[in-house]
Amino acid sequence: MTKDINHLKSDVPVITIDGPSGSGKGTISRKVASILHWNILDSGALYRVIAYSSKLMELNVKNELAIKELIPSLDIKFVVTKDGHQKVYLNQQNISSQIRAENCGKQASYIAKYISIREELKNLQRSYLRMPGLVADGRDMGTIVFPTSKLKIFLTATDEERALRRYKQLKGKDINVSLPAVLRDINIRDKRDRERENAPMVAANDAHIIDSTKMTIREVTTRIMHLHEKL
Repeated sequence: MTKDINHLKSDVPVITIDGPSGSGKGTISRKVASILHWNILDSGALYRVIAYSSKLMELNVKNELAIKELIPSLDIKFVVTKDGHQKVYLNQQNISSQIRAENCGKQASYIAKYISIREELKNLQRSYLRMPGLVADGRDMGTIVFPTSKLKIFLTATDEERALRRYKQLKGKDINVSLPAVLRDINIRDKRDRERENAPMVAANDAHIIDSTKMTIREVTTRIMHLHEKL
């Protein structure tokens, strides 16, 4: 399953869409992948799956080695439905709702700081690189995982807008949260992601930065498709 940097010089096209939580990168990635009929990689979901699996195996989140050794045994698949939603399967079981729990997200962010786990997952992430192409959504897709991508997007929005989007998403799932609490969690996670020593969340030097604060999903998608068509 290992994909070294030489594999990234293949003819398989990649669009990387990085950015912080609530920027809309997941929704936009699914839209772009659907239009192009490409494969999709939700790298954030991978970390959530690892967190979820670790909990099932009763592994302590601080046990870096045990969590790393768990990864090769996991069969993880992403499926985008006709209505644009994403399903995540772990060993053929649909765990889409389970991995979206707030606690799972916090555990995933904690696990993401481990260098050995990020290296192991980098190999797994590169295994999704298949024809006809890949749309990779994450925080370090354009900087670390697929640095040779010809189209890199860094999607962002104001903290307040991102918190509001996340708040509405959670309320829509009947999860009882407050907007200030969501904003606080986003700020904490952003700080951790930006300041971690290994693979921090930053825009690649050649990334197109798109502020989605006042843009619709269609507007952002159209902009990315226009950039793709110009390649």
